[in-house]
Amino acid sequence: MRGRRRSCRGGSSSQLVPDDSFSIDEEISHLTKLSSEPSHSTGRFIQGNHKKPPSSFKLLAGREGTGRLSLADRAYVMGRHLPLKGPWFLDCMDSEAYVSRFSDDGSLFVAGFRGSHIRIYDVQKGWKVQKDIIARSLRWTITDTSLSPDQHYLAYASLTPIVHVVNVQTGGTESYANVTDVHEGLDFSHGFSDYSDDDDYSFGIFSIKFSMDGREIVAGTNNDSIYVYDLLANKVSLRLVAHTADVNVVTFADETGNIIFSGSDDSLCKVWDRRCFTREKPAGVLAGHLDGITFIDSRGDGRYFISNGKDQAIKLWDIRKMSSSVKFSIPRAYDWDYRWMVYPSEARHMKHPHDQSLATFRGHSVLRTLIRCYFSPALSTGQRYIYTGSSDKCVYIYDIVSGEIVAKLGWHGSIIRDCSWHPHHPTLVSSSWDGYVVRWEASGDDADPSSLKAKNQRRHFETYQMSFEL
Repeated sequence: MRGRRRSCRGGSSSQLVPDDSFSIDEEISHLTKLSSEPSHSTGRFIQGNHKKPPSSFKLLAGREGTGRLSLADRAYVMGRHLPLKGPWFLDCMDSEAYVSRFSDDGSLFVAGFRGSHIRIYDVQKGWKVQKDIIARSLRWTITDTSLSPDQHYLAYASLTPIVHVVNVQTGGTESYANVTDVHEGLDFSHGFSDYSDDDDYSFGIFSIKFSMDGREIVAGTNNDSIYVYDLLANKVSLRLVAHTADVNVVTFADETGNIIFSGSDDSLCKVWDRRCFTREKPAGVLAGHLDGITFIDSRGDGRYFISNGKDQAIKLWDIRKMSSSVKFSIPRAYDWDYRWMVYPSEARHMKHPHDQSLATFRGHSVLRTLIRCYFSPALSTGQRYIYTGSSDKCVYIYDIVSGEIVAKLGWHGSIIRDCSWHPHHPTLVSSSWDGYVVRWEASGDDADPSSLKAKNQRRHFETYQMSFEL
């Protein structure tokens, strides 16, 4: 691990252009409306002022005419009931919460902390802890976790070359590495000469994902590379030198697993086609961020994705607009370090002169750590929203079509690095460096003993002595 991360370099700030207004590509705006607003067939049975959004009551009444609600109708109804109420206590540790994620079906929730703990909660059993994992060979923090498609195994990564895999369906709750459970170690550095065991920070893994068939794990690392580990052969099957700086995130474009998106501190998003990995060249490159990329989330359709950046912006992309290579220098607005400096206010509304993104969302802040962003669930909201953690201690929810901030959830006492929206219910969980993992709901009882008030807050309790943060 390098003590100081490389950032993109290039032209001067004079190359940048002002970007003071929100705009979005017409096609993705139309697709979002189709999946999140009342369908035409339902609308024909709704009476009243069509200039105003129809009420849920009118939609249900309209169902009497159509006989059913479409997926878009349901998403519209549920999308009007956002998880804005709360928060309620879920868990709290004496170390920063770095990772939090619902399983694909919403039955499990995973939270990872800097202090070696990873906890898996059974959502359907009142958030009971199903597995309390004490991580093996942890360096600084859990950087990422990934559940296998069958939800039997959890992979976890740290700032080491080893990814560990543990069976989360075994009987006991406590999982101590190689004491109560086997935490199998997968060495991602094996066979590559540029890794040295004597160099403590020469290799760290920032991002991992199981393939859709559960046979491989793909990883993004701090040696500018993407790795693919073949679980059946028990070895690294492929290494791609993918970027010119740390690869902070890798993720799959859709359920086929053929296309991978990657984001790097070189400020570029790249698209990789697994069917032609041997070329060792990306299928395409997307430029538009002015600084490093901290996270990527796919819309799941193999076409659109969003990225969070250290330029304090989320960008929406269409891979059909990608270039075959980088044909222009990447300007950097100002020389600054996101780990301890405030982003220059003059740079907040500047734009890359060759920005290929479809839309840019601003308001949250990305400082000190690799803050994550996501599309809201397809089934309950029609992916109408984008939500993200923020270094100003809030969760932000943006409307994709208008670009407006529709909600700002504030309670935490420190940075919110990760958050997750339940795939079916109006429940959102946020995890923060204050050690708290809390849930937000569309409705709830304030008298519930688990309801958290301002007096329960605690500020970030540790002053960092390390030369890096994630």
